[in-house]
Amino acid sequence: MEFAPDIPRWRQVAEVIRRRIKDGTYPPRTRIPSVVEITAEFGIAAVTAQKVHKGLREEGLIYTEPGLGSFVAERPEKSAAAEDV
Repeated sequence: MEFAPDIPRWRQVAEVIRRRIKDGTYPPRTRIPSVVEITAEFGIAAVTAQKVHKGLREEGLIYTEPGLGSFVAERPEKSAAAEDV
């Protein structure tokens, strides 16, 4: 992956993972790549990969089970009426 120089790398990688969650590559309750796996896939430092996980957790997109990994959070379905607002 080529990184844009003006955006922090962790944000760029988080966007890739976010897109994978939204497009169903990582469905709810499935494990997402670990810090080590993200480090290897994107060629970033472990500290940067930790920021990816932290950012996605803060957004409520993932949750972490100690000793098991990080998983895609369940998201409630939006009603059609709520989408129209």
